[in-house]
Amino acid sequence: MPFATTNPYTGEVLATFPTATDDEVTTAIGHAHQAFLSWRETSFVARAKIMQAAADILRRDIDTYAPLLTLEMGKLLSEARAEVELSAAIFEYYARHTEALLAPERLPVADPAEGEATLVCDPLGVLLAIEPWNFPYYQIARIIAPQLSAGNTILLKHASNVPQCAAAFERLMDEAGLPAGAFINLYAGHDQVERILNDPRVHGVALTGSEAAGAQVAAIAGKALKKSTMELGGADAFIVLADADLDKTVRWAVFGRHWNAGQVCVSSKRMILVDEIYDAFLVRYTAEVARLRMGDPFDASTTLAPLSSQKAADDVRNMIRRALEHGATATSVGPEVPAQGAFVQPTILTDIGPDNPARYWEFFGPISMLFRAKDEADAIRIANDSPFGLGGSVFTGDPAHGALVARQVSTGMVFVNHPTMVKADLPFGGLRRSGYGRELIGLGIREFVNHKLIDVVDIDAPF
Repeated sequence: MPFATTNPYTGEVLATFPTATDDEVTTAIGHAHQAFLSWRETSFVARAKIMQAAADILRRDIDTYAPLLTLEMGKLLSEARAEVELSAAIFEYYARHTEALLAPERLPVADPAEGEATLVCDPLGVLLAIEPWNFPYYQIARIIAPQLSAGNTILLKHASNVPQCAAAFERLMDEAGLPAGAFINLYAGHDQVERILNDPRVHGVALTGSEAAGAQVAAIAGKALKKSTMELGGADAFIVLADADLDKTVRWAVFGRHWNAGQVCVSSKRMILVDEIYDAFLVRYTAEVARLRMGDPFDASTTLAPLSSQKAADDVRNMIRRALEHGATATSVGPEVPAQGAFVQPTILTDIGPDNPARYWEFFGPISMLFRAKDEADAIRIANDSPFGLGGSVFTGDPAHGALVARQVSTGMVFVNHPTMVKADLPFGGLRRSGYGRELIGLGIREFVNHKLIDVVDIDAPF
């Protein structure tokens, strides 16, 4: 697939970029490896200065960085600015905390004869980051900030529809003072991933993307015996219990499902409502969704952005059609879509029976699935009846009870009285078909280090 900037609102192709040749890929690996040999010896203090500089530049030049997000994938400008700030916060988090997160750990040994055992964290080397288009900066920041801070170097293979965002982050790190070769934006094709991972100088891959992409890349990495982390799809449950404040809950539901035009792996895709409040919730939710306004994502009055491409919009419409063929009911909500732009009409799907395969899909757009649960236990059952296990939320008037319900939801993240949240100082990741591994905080930075035991033993030999 060619790397190209296509404005999702106008449909205009604004720029194209050539795919890297095999020789360029090999050269990039060599540069990243050479950079690693010195970068791994760089002090935490020196690395932290570069991470903080990246954060400072993003904040200073937010009016330069944010519009690129809107231009390339259609994100509302207000959401684009929020993404730039989130990315800056991630760089700043690791500038402040990396040395403590990777500090040597003295192990409590049972027998003095075992010596003084210490666990240290050493960087692995060159890593490949394969990132998606829905959060073009944040996805980069959450892998390169920790892994550069740990002493690794990074090759980036970004999504083909956000090439200018990828290039912007390469320039950012150069301006922040990162040594040449430590982070390289590489317009690599899908067929070049295997070449990269088979190179002995490359030691791992972090992918955020679809299940299909994750399965393919994980297989390549496994065959090459390279470490991998996979952040894949999600169909987050949004559980509403009988005692929830419906006004507040509905507002969060609309936000949780429609931010970034619903193109979020941790979007509130499955709304599971106990029977006694289902009808009231549906009425209020429908009314609130109807207030969303589609239009130019650069216009401050627009509250629902176009999808990332016309193909993405067509794919979502096709999924709705297939859900209806299996018995679901679809209710279109709000004004008709504009004549211009890759928009999808906000739609509420109900009557999604146990035999409807759509029950287990991830709708990447402004499509809400509503489920009626008999009671709390049934709501938990429906929430866990999913191939995914990324995030989720529980809404209730009793937060302590909500936390108990959250313990029973089988996902990597559960929030009480808030949709799944993304912050610089919270871990991110899931289980089952949502992938494996964690990103951010200490869990993320330790995914691609060598946990090395150093044991100083000073005893006489047995013979």
